[in-house]
Order: sequence, then structure tokens, then C-alpha cells
Amino acid sequence: MILLRHGQSEFNLLFTQRRKDPGIVDPVLTPLGHEQAAGAAVALAAEDIRRIVVSPYRRAIQTAMPVALRLGLKLTVTPVVRERYAFTCDVGSPRTALVEAFPEVDFAHIEEVWWPPQEEPADQVEGRAGLFRAEMAALDDWKHTLVVSHWGFIMAMTGQSVTNGQMLRVDPTAPGPALVPWKHH
Repeated sequence: MILLRHGQSEFNLLFTQRRKDPGIVDPVLTPLGHEQAAGAAVALAAEDIRRIVVSPYRRAIQTAMPVALRLGLKLTVTPVVRERYAFTCDVGSPRTALVEAFPEVDFAHIEEVWWPPQEEPADQVEGRAGLFRAEMAALDDWKHTLVVSHWGFIMAMTGQSVTNGQMLRVDPTAPGPALVPWKHH
């Protein structure tokens, strides 16, 4: 499967400049983030993608939409691949707000409030990533899956730090990382 980190968000831009939480709840993509999403759609057009799994955060959905449109696929939204809850940007939008913002996406199966109430310990994120790895490994067609996710979840899945818009190929049948070198992004 292919893991794609969402494009640059308003939070990423300000956090990189100031190295402190700018206090933006569920930020959207910046113009650069939209360019990164469009670039991913072009790059992924040559892949045999049949399923797009995406986090419910707006930045992830905005990154996945150009790929979905180009490939003629629907998005499968799941909080399992959400970001590690650690910053203001990790407060999500309620399901009803997501339905309004993205009427073409099916949110019927997620809770109104789908993000955790407080900071998520690293071991919980690693456990969530391990569960997702096992679920994907059980599917015959995992090779045809794109997962649009976040720095922390991808770190837990692979042990690698990725930049906005970066993609990694992952074999979910292989063991996960022995050590996840957590550090703040």
C-alpha cells in the first residue's frame, strides 16, 4: 500500500515558522498544500489504486480529493488513520460540519466527535497503527490501497518521519518498526 502524508496545512506553515502551536483547530491546506495534493494525484495516476482510505481531518480529505477525482474513486473515511492527538490542529471537525464541507464524501459511519478528548500517548498510536497494519494485511488487495494520513500515524506505521505530500510504500504483511523514534514535527 501507499501512505501519503497530507499536504501542507495552515498549522504546518505557522508551526514551522514559530516552533509553537498556533492554535488552529482542524486546519485546511495552504496553497502549497493544494499544489502538493494535485502533484500527488498526478503521481498516483500511474498506480493501480482501487481504494483510498483517509483520515477525517480536513487537511487529509483535501489532499485525497484530487486523487479520488482523478481515479474516479470514493473516499473511505476512518479515524483509525488519524493523527496522533497532541496539538490544537488535532481537534477535528464534527461529523455534521464535515458533511457540510464535503457533501460528496460519506461520513455516515463515523461518530459526531471522532477524535480523542486529550493527548494520545505514543504507545496508543503505535497500537492503532499495528491494528491497521493487521487489518490491511488481511485484505487480498492491500497493494491497491492509498492511505492519506499524518506525520504521527505514518511515523507509528513505519518509524519514518515524512514531509507534507511525501509518499511511502508499505507492505503491511511485513513486521512494523521495532522502534518508533518519536519527536515533535
